[in-house]
Amino acid sequence: MREGVGCSLLAAGLRELKGRTGLSLVGLAARTPYSKSSWERYLNGKKLPPRDAVEALCRLAEEPAGRLLALWELADADWSGRGRSGTTPGRGAADAARRGPAGETAARAPGAAVIAEALPRAAAVPPAEGVPPEEGAGPQAVAGRKPPPRRGVAVLAGACVGVVAVVMVLAFRDGVRSPSEGAAPGAAETTGCRGAACDGKDPESMYCDRPEQLVTPAERTAAGGEHLQIRYGTVCGAVWGRLRGGRVGDRIEVSAPGARPRSVRVRDRFDAEGYLVTPMAAAPRSDGIRLCLYPAGGGPRECVTG
Repeated sequence: MREGVGCSLLAAGLRELKGRTGLSLVGLAARTPYSKSSWERYLNGKKLPPRDAVEALCRLAEEPAGRLLALWELADADWSGRGRSGTTPGRGAADAARRGPAGETAARAPGAAVIAEALPRAAAVPPAEGVPPEEGAGPQAVAGRKPPPRRGVAVLAGACVGVVAVVMVLAFRDGVRSPSEGAAPGAAETTGCRGAACDGKDPESMYCDRPEQLVTPAERTAAGGEHLQIRYGTVCGAVWGRLRGGRVGDRIEVSAPGARPRSVRVRDRFDAEGYLVTPMAAAPRSDGIRLCLYPAGGGPRECVTG
């Protein structure tokens, strides 16, 4: 799991919602645009989920999205490195707070209360069975006298320290940065590849499909009802195809000038129920791109050109 309070809390919150839905990973993949393997990585904190994935899980669990989106913001800062300043989060945040007007810090940390609520929820895990008794528990313990609740006090103190640290990180991130620090990193800093390095890779895994850096040069609905979309990542400099409403056996192929064509096939009903995307093909421009559908059963292909 990625280190960071935000990453841990987000993963715990997502697992909580998954349990509430009663869905398996296969079920989540069938009801969202994200694959079974992607959900496994999101739920275990191995990868930051797209914001849309968090919202989709909230809808399935009938949970208002505000709490999880606040955790997503903090986890996003952990993944990008924006949540780290100095040797410890608290020290950098405290220094920044001293530079700001009194009262401004707390007022401009909108996610603090949500995070404070999430910490005890994430920590609410039953103790493992078979834990040895406290050292020094003698006849007094047997007679019914309880030893001092050292462990409980330590856990509570740790949670309080965590709340304070997270609140200070949020305040620093959202309220008291200088103008030069206030701008979020450029999109190029948050993608996993650019140009030829994206060739053959998954657009979601490389963060090339973020809305602010994504365009759809062309789309069409095929005769059989399948919907085709050409997607272009403006920062990644790569293109891919997307299919919705496909049938088992359908195949789509995207091609760009000077790049190897990339294709994907609808393998089962779960692929057919959600969105299916091809690997990326490097493309310096969004024109001259073609996406073709090859229907199951050998019918005539249908194409759309960007």
